[in-house]
Amino acid sequence: MSKTILVTGPDLHPSAARYVRDHGYETVHTPPYADSAVIKEYIHKTGAVGIVSRMGRIDASVLADAGSLKVISKHGVGVDNIDLQAAADRGIPVLVATGANAVSVAEHAIALLMTCVKRVLPLDTSLREGRWEKPGFKGREIAGATLGLMGMGAIARATGKIAVGLDMKIIGYDPYASDEAFAAIGATRCDSFEELLAGSDFLSLHCPLTDQTRGLLDAEAFSKIRDGAYVINTARGGLIDEAALLEAVRSGKLAGAGLDSFAVEPPAADHQFWDEPRIVVTPHIGGVTAEANARVGVDAVSGIISYLAGEQLPPQRIINRALLDSARATLSKVED
Repeated sequence: MSKTILVTGPDLHPSAARYVRDHGYETVHTPPYADSAVIKEYIHKTGAVGIVSRMGRIDASVLADAGSLKVISKHGVGVDNIDLQAAADRGIPVLVATGANAVSVAEHAIALLMTCVKRVLPLDTSLREGRWEKPGFKGREIAGATLGLMGMGAIARATGKIAVGLDMKIIGYDPYASDEAFAAIGATRCDSFEELLAGSDFLSLHCPLTDQTRGLLDAEAFSKIRDGAYVINTARGGLIDEAALLEAVRSGKLAGAGLDSFAVEPPAADHQFWDEPRIVVTPHIGGVTAEANARVGVDAVSGIISYLAGEQLPPQRIINRALLDSARATLSKVED
């Protein structure tokens, strides 16, 4: 069996690379944001048995003839760039590094929130341009405001924990999370997404991008959100209808937004957000810290190596477990 692990991206944290070497494997890296054809070519020429998915899509065309490939491990938790069904159909589990980057992403969500509401960027710009805008300035406290969390996973809970320390009230909506997840951060559970929208001064997105959540925040959703609210997104750009968001900000329905992800990444040089100073943007780096990279990298490669060694993995780490079970059941019926 090959001892090659393919990393779809130019780097891996030194501690993760060292873990790979110490266990007798080697890594090969694709260029950043390689397309499907390039990833497929790398699988064939390296005989990779595992993939650490960082940049680029692993779709059905990549998996159609990837005979050597046994397991895919996401460098993080967002798997919208991986065709989970195609992987399951070929008996390939897709692993996630649950919670490994939660603190870093949560800190970034709060940083975006604070940057927006405290108007840090426009005030910095105006002062550098020679304007002293203290006369007539009217700021806003966040203490006592309500933070709405869409999703109640590890990142959402870490975000809520910081917000509680800032004396914010927490509400959340996640039909799949336990009551204990809400109770852990003192969050009030909403019965619907509409209830979450109506109750949030700040809405922070922490849900996966699926067929059901794509375009979750559209014009209709913005019409139901509290007037003057802010939207924070450190999850996936596809959760938001970007044109509708821009219109909501320009109309005054939203006071602003802090975004770490985009529907298409990297976004175009003439993206519609660039001319709107009330939208604060960063290049999907919420989880890109030395500490998170080390934890996520080690989790990603150790999951691959443990799986290949026949070790049992925690069920929550296999994100396409239900699809795998269904595919195996279907195959068993065909064989019978």
